[in-house]
Amino acid sequence: MKILLLPFRIVWGIISLIFNLTGRLLGVITGIVIMALGLVLSITVVGAIFGIPIIIAGFLLIVRSLFR
Repeated sequence: MKILLLPFRIVWGIISLIFNLTGRLLGVITGIVIMALGLVLSITVVGAIFGIPIIIAGFLLIVRSLFR
């Protein structure tokens, strides 16, 4: 019975690998966008109060996406 299900398991494994890699890539791209938004906010003195924590949150999202 296991030999009959082997092709389905291989296809399922490939699909899950693609979804995992896409999720990581999307997390890194989102982190970069959040960091850029924080950088833009940090240009102004008033926006630095919100910009620096946003930069840190974007960096942590990138680290989590890379080392998950």
